[in-house]
Amino acid sequence: MNKPTFLLGRKSSVTLAFFICLLFAFTSMAQVLPALPTDISPLLVGERIPAVTLHDTNSREVVLTDLITEKQTVLIFYRGGWCPYCNLHLKDLQSIESEVIKAGYQIIAISPDTPKKLKESMDKSGLTYKLVSDSQAEAIRQFGIAYKAPEQYGKVLSDASANQNPDMLPVPSVFVVNRQGEIIFEYINPDFKKRVPGDLLLSALKALKEK
Repeated sequence: MNKPTFLLGRKSSVTLAFFICLLFAFTSMAQVLPALPTDISPLLVGERIPAVTLHDTNSREVVLTDLITEKQTVLIFYRGGWCPYCNLHLKDLQSIESEVIKAGYQIIAISPDTPKKLKESMDKSGLTYKLVSDSQAEAIRQFGIAYKAPEQYGKVLSDASANQNPDMLPVPSVFVVNRQGEIIFEYINPDFKKRVPGDLLLSALKALKEK
């Protein structure tokens, strides 16, 4: 028995080929990391955060959107406990945490560090707010703040992520989200040495509450 043959008209074949090319183009674009921190395309105010699965300091899976349902949240993305600028920023946030809570918010800090590394950061800096592991860099990709790390960061990133993330860095970022996951404020600076000061962030949080 002859196998059935399916024929496409010339116009249909061209259309199909066009859509296949588009598919490959979009797939390739999605896989390409920005080469520089200035090239990122982050989520914007008014957009909703993704329901990405991360890990807490006890290595338990947590869904980010579940963590923000009880109160408005200050999401902090930082490079890792190996970064001195990040550690200073985490300590600065710790100094205002009680005021942040009084204003009706919680702080959640996210980095590519493993849960074990997160615990080390908490002990080292005396942190009491929640730290969450994005060791596979899924959150920073979906938030649009990931870029290809310079070659000299490869070993430190591999060590900090237990070899799960050898080549991605987040641009240090602050996203304030409501309980529905909508971004209501953000601060993103491609210069990793510059962070929003705690007192300025607290003023912004209080101003958001007054709206």
